[in-house]
Amino acid sequence: MCVNDLIVQGATPLFFLDYIAVGKINLNKMKKIVNGIIRGCELSECSLVGGETAEMPGIYDKDKFDLAGFSVGIVSKKKILHKKKVVNGDIVLAIPSSGIHSNGYSLIRSILKNKIITNKLKKQLIEPTKIYTKEILNLTKNNLIHSAAHITGGGLVDNIKRSIPDHLSLNLDLSKIKVQEIFRWVKLNNISDHEMLSTFNCGVGFCLIVDKVNVGKIKKYFSKDYMPYKIGYISKDKKKVNIYNNIKW
Repeated sequence: MCVNDLIVQGATPLFFLDYIAVGKINLNKMKKIVNGIIRGCELSECSLVGGETAEMPGIYDKDKFDLAGFSVGIVSKKKILHKKKVVNGDIVLAIPSSGIHSNGYSLIRSILKNKIITNKLKKQLIEPTKIYTKEILNLTKNNLIHSAAHITGGGLVDNIKRSIPDHLSLNLDLSKIKVQEIFRWVKLNNISDHEMLSTFNCGVGFCLIVDKVNVGKIKKYFSKDYMPYKIGYISKDKKKVNIYNNIKW
């Protein structure tokens, strides 16, 4: 999540530091957690340069842990992705997510209290967050992005809205979103469309605002599973956001 936030600005991740707090250290569990962090750093081509571990039995139960971290990146002032680069007529491309990513688990835990969890559902629920570093940095290197949005808390609309200038409008066709199976399962548990769209990425992990003439070049940097597709466009309008059609669950 940290490096995905960095690349929204066009920054190259340099290093990551972690903080792990536990009630009692379990070396096997700690090894698995740190190996996961190392794998994330490898995917984003940044270094794990240090961290902190705190054993606090008065705060955490024996099997509980808390994990936090931060990443630092670098970008030239001339290369910073900024909403001022967005122009009338640009299009919005959605890049698929790998699943839930890291937002909405409090709601999911409340749903799971009275549910039988199948092995298939378990796998979907713990699917790691897609790291978009390689693809996005290739695009910024070739000046193919005007602005970008990492779809996290607040959902699709609010995150994209922050990535366009005040004098332009965002137009989204929600029916174009390729909703994944895990989100359809969540929706079946009496969750409203509004709550789904404001809590989860619903299948869109990252968005690009680009010149439509560059779409062909952009797609060359993505694998089949994460191929960008159009879900909207930028225009001049009285309303800041125009939503067309409902999302298809």
